[in-house]
Amino acid sequence: MTSTFHGLEVAKRGLFTQQAALYTTSHNIANANTEGYTRQRVNFEQTGPYPAASRNRPEIPGQMGSGVQAASIERVRVGFLDQQYRGEASKAGYYDSRSDALARLESVMNEPSEDGLSSTMDRFWGALQDLSVNPEDSGARSVVRQRGQAVAETFNYLSNTIQTMQKDVKTEVGVTEKSINSIANQIHNINEQISEVEPHGMVPNDLYDERDRLIDQLSEHVNVQVSYEETSTSASPLAMGRATISLVNQDGKAMNPPATLVDGTVGGGVNELDVTYGADSALATGMTVGGNTYTIDEFSSPGKLKGLIESGGYVEAGEKKGSYEDMLSDLDRMATGFADAFNTVHQSGESLNSINNGTAVPKFFDIDMSQANNEGVVEGIAGTLDLTDEIKADGDNIAAAVTNESGNGENARNLAEVKNESNALFGEEASLSNFYESMIGTMAVETQEADRMSKNAGTLRASVEEQRQSVSSVSLDEEMANMIKYQHAYNAAARNITVIDEMLDTIINRMGV
Repeated sequence: MTSTFHGLEVAKRGLFTQQAALYTTSHNIANANTEGYTRQRVNFEQTGPYPAASRNRPEIPGQMGSGVQAASIERVRVGFLDQQYRGEASKAGYYDSRSDALARLESVMNEPSEDGLSSTMDRFWGALQDLSVNPEDSGARSVVRQRGQAVAETFNYLSNTIQTMQKDVKTEVGVTEKSINSIANQIHNINEQISEVEPHGMVPNDLYDERDRLIDQLSEHVNVQVSYEETSTSASPLAMGRATISLVNQDGKAMNPPATLVDGTVGGGVNELDVTYGADSALATGMTVGGNTYTIDEFSSPGKLKGLIESGGYVEAGEKKGSYEDMLSDLDRMATGFADAFNTVHQSGESLNSINNGTAVPKFFDIDMSQANNEGVVEGIAGTLDLTDEIKADGDNIAAAVTNESGNGENARNLAEVKNESNALFGEEASLSNFYESMIGTMAVETQEADRMSKNAGTLRASVEEQRQSVSSVSLDEEMANMIKYQHAYNAAARNITVIDEMLDTIINRMGV
């Protein structure tokens, strides 16, 4: 038969179990505003009935329940939503960095505006038209020289500013790289703590929360895949184990060779990520993770890091790529084509000094075409373009005439038409104006697309986060309802003890008196 104190044991178990549920509810309420916290719940289960199935069991009408116990305390979290969130976070990080970088480039180019390169060149063309009307006027020649200097200085400003922005992006890449490695080290340390707790049958929910929070942060920088290694066979079925963090591409597939940031296997550690650069260069040349080396194109893991590198510029198979680098290349091409064509027309005319003194007509812009590359572009010329010393020293060296006739300004008109003449350097039948419009149009489209994708990715990330929070976050209303429920259950269990105590008092102190 059952023990005389069986009822007390059942009530005691109910008391302790409801107490554990109340403590867990208090923990949820206390962390309602804690970043990364996942609400917890106590899983109740019945204790073994009496009598247990055995050969010598007592003959009674049936098994009697022996109460309840707290089987486990688990986090309310859905792994699929975590995976979705991290995928969207890496896309949002990529497009956010692209959008910010392109917006800065757009503000530097400053088109259309009164201060942009287009307006500066228009004023230069206008000064040449004025000179064609009064070719011997010293004031008109001075204006042309000043407008030409303004064009050169604008090219210089744009090129040098974009190069400075490249260096800023390189610095930001370095900061992001350090952040990635720091987070990876923190995850590894938490892995070590978890591996010390789980073999004892405990489930360290708060450590899991902190690790998941760090993985969420990491996913903004690079796209990651998380797998878990079993810590011990003696661990609880709810134990998650040590996390292994690997980088994956935008399709969620492993990189080749695999890039493992955090090795969750026994004895595993952290493989640091490192972005490599050429000597004295702001262009990335590759990436290393542990002992594996990747080109920038091979490192196809979307995130803030990839967005920064693609914006600032990188070298792939000897070819320079990237938004800022493309703009610098286009500015060099434009400056080369413009200055060379302008010099050609300028030297085909006659200046006041060549007419009066027989001196040779100098180049207007100081450019050495012997330094041009295979495509005919003088690399870096946009940052150094300037007027020749002869033009700076004497405005009479400006070749406004075609012949030595007095009042001839035909060459000034020819110089003003350089902007409309097709130039092989700009493409088939493309003029200087067409090429610059194409540059600005391409930049505007890329910026608009990056901004649109940034908003879309942000919306999707927020949507997934809302779903995740609806499952995992703490609802104070729900916790208050649970508190009342567990409180009543606790009071009922306490009342049950009182009733059993009164029954035992009757048996022990009053029977047989």
